[in-house]
Amino acid sequence: MGDYFANIAKILSQYWQVFLLKGVGYTLLLTLITVFFGAILGVFICLARMSKINILSKLALGFGEIIRGTPMLLQLYVGYFLVPKLLPFRPSEFLCVSVGFIINSACYVSEVFRSGIQAVDKGQTEAARSLGLDGRQTMTKIVLPQAIKNILPALGNEFVTITKDTSLASTFFVGEVMTSYLIVKGKTFLSMECLTIVAVIYFTMTWIMNRLVGRMERRMRTSD
Repeated sequence: MGDYFANIAKILSQYWQVFLLKGVGYTLLLTLITVFFGAILGVFICLARMSKINILSKLALGFGEIIRGTPMLLQLYVGYFLVPKLLPFRPSEFLCVSVGFIINSACYVSEVFRSGIQAVDKGQTEAARSLGLDGRQTMTKIVLPQAIKNILPALGNEFVTITKDTSLASTFFVGEVMTSYLIVKGKTFLSMECLTIVAVIYFTMTWIMNRLVGRMERRMRTSD
């Protein structure tokens, strides 16, 4: 047992930059990109899903069902192989994998937005329309601001979930924490010690994020 912890200390002393600087850095960057652009795309998918244009609503519904009904790893492979064919230049593996994460996150976030919008009292919409606001103005000035307040905790939880799901990106060696594990394990042949370090890193990141999300929820309840 003493050798086990001694090996962990040795790995950290030699490869802390690989794990903490590169691995954590790429993990957080991939998470931020996914949540930010996933939220933007999710809004458009949500509005299409709630559109009165039947074909647009059905396309959004069908797209969401396909994404939610297939494994994320499969979607990452599609992004990895499809994105280079759609672009006039050779994108990085990081960019291709990010596209897969963004699309997956957008479909789940769109449902979060939809539930948040539907939770807004319909009387708010009726009052806005009676004041002369059209549908677009009612949505952007009245409904969405209230819906966003309702869904912020769910978006925080999505941030935590994506942080853990980035481990799938190690399949493509894009540099996040699990990729760091594969690199260091290949050099040291100490699998369990490296996995222990990775587990502590992920737990620490998600623990901090959960505390921040919980604080945000308490502040929102207080403001209500």
